Amino acid sequence: MQRATIFGVAGLLLARVLFASAAEPVVGADLTLAEAVELAVRDNPERRSLRARWESMRERPAQARALPNPMFAYSGMDMADRGEWPDTNEKRFMVEQGFPWFGKRGLRRDLAIEDAETMRQELEAMTQDVVRRVKENYFDLQAVQRAIVLTREEEDVLQRMKTVAETMYAAGERSQQDVIKAQAEITLLKQKQLELQAQETTLKAKLNILLDRRADAPLVLAATAPPGAPEAEVPALFAHAEKARPEIKGAESQIRRSQMERDLMRKEFRPDVRLGLEYRDLARDDNMIMFTVGFDLPIRLSKYRAGVREAEKMIESGKAALEAAQRQTSFEVQDAHYKLLTARRTLDLYRNELIPQAEARFVASEAGYRAGQVDFMDLLESERFRLEARIMAAMAEGAIGMQAARLERAIGGR
Repeated sequence: MQRATIFGVAGLLLARVLFASAAEPVVGADLTLAEAVELAVRDNPERRSLRARWESMRERPAQARALPNPMFAYSGMDMADRGEWPDTNEKRFMVEQGFPWFGKRGLRRDLAIEDAETMRQELEAMTQDVVRRVKENYFDLQAVQRAIVLTREEEDVLQRMKTVAETMYAAGERSQQDVIKAQAEITLLKQKQLELQAQETTLKAKLNILLDRRADAPLVLAATAPPGAPEAEVPALFAHAEKARPEIKGAESQIRRSQMERDLMRKEFRPDVRLGLEYRDLARDDNMIMFTVGFDLPIRLSKYRAGVREAEKMIESGKAALEAAQRQTSFEVQDAHYKLLTARRTLDLYRNELIPQAEARFVASEAGYRAGQVDFMDLLESERFRLEARIMAAMAEGAIGMQAARLERAIGGR
């Protein structure tokens, strides 16, 4: 029986470990873009903090609608002279409950609901910002890593050029300056590699921080192609953003809240009601029960009028904020859409025209150098142009992913 129990517990623990490892992304392996986004949304500390605040505000509507606590009072009355204190001839037990004027409790609950909704929109905006930053850093890091690979490949090309220069110098066909120029170019390329590696380290640290990990944690990205061109036209993107953008929804929620605040302040002109029940214990007479009704006296009318005016100004402010959010959204959609299309056209230009031209120029220069028709500086210029064209294509590919992430954020979602 003990062995069976031990094996059963061990089996459950093993199954739990296997299930957890299958359910959560393995950061030690090549990290895909989807896994990076999932980890950031789940673990980002700023987002977790704001989510906890939103969840706490969701508990406020029940508190706002609740009646105030009833009041219990005990009092004793006896003759001032020859009284039997603390025992008295008359004892009073009273319970009193306050009731806000009709509609006040509902408005206070609705105000709390709108406050929670505004916080939810702030949470959604932060979530989309985190996703955008993750995607931007992911594609930027991927582009820099491709550039590093290209520079390492180019180092082999320069070593080959150096060997050719040394061979021709040994044969007396070229001067020693060509060999020195090749060595200097290799040194400059190593400096470029160091600069790219510094960028890579910085981008890895930024991405790790977004994933709530140490800045120096190991991070290997999975190869991810840039997203395709947006299928929708700009007017359709505008229409989607008007409905989905959290900043616009938050501004609309603020307007509704201010309108409810104005309605509540108008109801403050009405008195709240207090109902009470009193029981009297009389030593020398029959006991008595008394019912009491009381009203607040809302005589501070200037206070409530000021509250109404304040709410009306907040409505005006909310409408202006909504208009500003709509204008800012239209700009961001237009800007991101145009930059995404430009990045795609730039990449096509590099791949279809610039890189083939650079390859052809380099091949021709290399052949001309071997034949003694081209000097070494022309060969170096063609090599530099070829490398620069390939690096620009890698960066343009990363720019497509970054601009797609910004367009996604501008329209308020995928």
